[in-house]
Amino acid sequence: MKILKWLPRENAYEYAARVLLYNIIHLELKPGEEIRAVRLAEALSLSRMPVREALTELNRLGLVEIRPQRGSYITKIDPEVVEESGFMRLILEKEVVRLACGGISPASREALRKNIEQYRLLLEAGDTDSLLETDNEFHRLLFASVSKSWVYGRLREQMVQFDRLRMLTISSEASKADGTRQDHEAILDAVLTGNTEKAAEWTDRHLTHYRSEMAAARKQYPAYFIGK
Repeated sequence: MKILKWLPRENAYEYAARVLLYNIIHLELKPGEEIRAVRLAEALSLSRMPVREALTELNRLGLVEIRPQRGSYITKIDPEVVEESGFMRLILEKEVVRLACGGISPASREALRKNIEQYRLLLEAGDTDSLLETDNEFHRLLFASVSKSWVYGRLREQMVQFDRLRMLTISSEASKADGTRQDHEAILDAVLTGNTEKAAEWTDRHLTHYRSEMAAARKQYPAYFIGK
């Protein structure tokens, strides 16, 4: 498990939840793996209470299954939940890019361009651990560009299963990761030229890649998924 640094003003519960979420999404804690609050507390140099509170929150997000008298386990990836999360994201984000085609601020344009460049540099450096966060940041910036940050925050809570699937594929095939960058460039170009049709088309293409990725991942990592 990767131990992260404390953030300013972060309390023990927030720190425990953030570290656990990071390790689950980045597959340091693997689907189906048992986790023990006592060991986690020792590893994080915390008391058991904030760790248990963090596990309860992750249970709410569907990432941890708490079995009374039996322990806690990282949930396996549920393809049905991934599909529903992807459906919700696609509906919302296509509307966001349509709004963005009506015009975004110079600051938003610059932030999106810098994000794409950062993704390119990370890809060249082989820093796959940071690619997912940078990918997600591009989409957050899109929502923020049309004053829909609150909507993005609610959406992110539903995307954690989706993120685990992305981590299974993002580090194994550099060509797919570069395809993400190219999609982002195409979406931004369409937004900046006000081409609503192309923006929606590229967003649809970009946000449905996960279906083929999931089929491949289920064959390669069958033990990580619910069902066959």
